[in-house]
Amino acid sequence: MYTPKLTSRLAVEALGSFWLVFIGCGSAIFGAKFVTQSLSDPAPVQLGIGHLGVAIAFGLAVTTMAYGIGHVSGAHFNPAVTIGVAAAKRFPWKDVPLYVVAQLVGGLLAGGALAGVLSSTGLPVTGNLAANGFGEHSPGGFALGAVLLVEALVTAFFVYIVLGVTKADAPVGFAPLAIGFGLLLAHLIAIPVSNASVNPARSTAVAFFNGEGAPGQLWAFWVAPVVGALIAGSTFSFITGEDKAELDIDGTTSDAGNAELDAEGRPVLDS
Repeated sequence: MYTPKLTSRLAVEALGSFWLVFIGCGSAIFGAKFVTQSLSDPAPVQLGIGHLGVAIAFGLAVTTMAYGIGHVSGAHFNPAVTIGVAAAKRFPWKDVPLYVVAQLVGGLLAGGALAGVLSSTGLPVTGNLAANGFGEHSPGGFALGAVLLVEALVTAFFVYIVLGVTKADAPVGFAPLAIGFGLLLAHLIAIPVSNASVNPARSTAVAFFNGEGAPGQLWAFWVAPVVGALIAGSTFSFITGEDKAELDIDGTTSDAGNAELDAEGRPVLDS
């Protein structure tokens, strides 16, 4: 098996990040609360998917992309995950900036698409793009300290899950499911607190289109997830007693034609 070309890995990270934001935030924007009425009864009927539905959407989005294209890049789709696995020595630090840029590009394209879809209805985009926030911008009115704590904790546990299910001795084929369920669970507690970030690219993707305080509070949704990811990445081997630094989470391919080449032009084997 070979390490895929960096251009392929970056394209996959952008694509997966787009899908995650488009499906997850899109579900929150358009599907969380949807009121209609039947022809026979004028009383309003709530058909929205609610917080549970949005959490499921985020979980399924990362699961489907991890199964579909995750083998190319390692299925990070999240700057916090990239930084966390690098801290665990499971990913090269030199590739972290490029992965993060790719994730941001994919997320911002999805945020722009969602803003365009919403604006086509004539409804205001400002304040309606499922942005993350604290204080008056928190769904439940939670203060900054509570938001930072919850975001750091759920991201740390999410990264622990990623590191655990991608070990060589983990059940084969189940990693995307465990990661998707982990993200779902993180959203169940974090949506009422902060609208659930767990992912700085997801937060950035909609913050500037959303406005209404979201850009000014964006720093919190970089700091807390990254701190949580660094804690998980730096402590995983100590907690588990297993050093899996040789198991890179950066994708693999059987196609030598799509492999990275070393200085002598030979395909780079996946370590």
